[in-house]
Amino acid sequence: MTASTMTLDPAAPMSLASTRRHRAVTAALAKLLVYGVPTALILVPMLAFLVSSFWRIDHGVLDRSPTLENYRTFLSDATYWGVYLGTLRLAGLVALFGLLAGYIVAYLIWRLEGSLRYFMLLCSVIPLAMNYIVKIYAMRTILGFNGVLNTLLVWSHVLTAPSTLFVFNQTAVLITMTVIYLPFAILPIFLSLERIPPSLVEASADLGGRPGYTFRHVVLPLSLPGSIVGGLFVMVLALGDFLTPQMVGGSQGFTFGRAIWSQFGMAFDWPFGAALAVMLLMAIVIILAVAGLLNRRGRAS
Repeated sequence: MTASTMTLDPAAPMSLASTRRHRAVTAALAKLLVYGVPTALILVPMLAFLVSSFWRIDHGVLDRSPTLENYRTFLSDATYWGVYLGTLRLAGLVALFGLLAGYIVAYLIWRLEGSLRYFMLLCSVIPLAMNYIVKIYAMRTILGFNGVLNTLLVWSHVLTAPSTLFVFNQTAVLITMTVIYLPFAILPIFLSLERIPPSLVEASADLGGRPGYTFRHVVLPLSLPGSIVGGLFVMVLALGDFLTPQMVGGSQGFTFGRAIWSQFGMAFDWPFGAALAVMLLMAIVIILAVAGLLNRRGRAS
């Protein structure tokens, strides 16, 4: 070994330390972006809403003195409670019907073979790329008094005359929300079905399990997490939707989302609107907690 190869570069330790510092700074910046951006964009506005819910409007002037007046108004007003509980019921029904329809569609797509499976999946989620307003108007075209549905029912002699059952009421809101949010249920359910190893289904069939038995004891339990996620997506979206009830529900389609929107957009009582939004957020948090508990119990069993 020559003397030149035995000589150590005195700058090497310094270069190594500089590289470590550079990596540490890069890692810190990456963590700041990963955790800081969501914090700034999500948590900070939510905290601002929470803080402003304890303010009040006094003769048209914002009073920043902390008060529980907004929450007392909500808790003592039976009208708000009725709209609040009615919206929870409506969102629950939308989630239930969306989950049932979404599971059937996702299961049928999952049973397809080859590239046709993913083509049909793409077709089922294409509405996600459409404008939300366009979808609502499309549903009004279908459900309206002179719409496609009434025309078909009258043509097939199911009805003698067009019905107002499908538009400007809670039924119209329920149908429209279920159809619009259906892709949000299909996608997670299909992904959970895709994760089921085919060998488990084949093993059940080899052991004499009929298709119905295999579905109940293999497919359904293993697809439960995706089903819960799909139902949650639909329910949370339905809870906060104020545009669909306004456009297809009419005066009978008043929901809690519309109550919140009216406080911000018409009454200009932002603190009270923020308090109503906090109450809606609390319902969503409770729903997520219950769903998480059901998911853990499902996996444990």
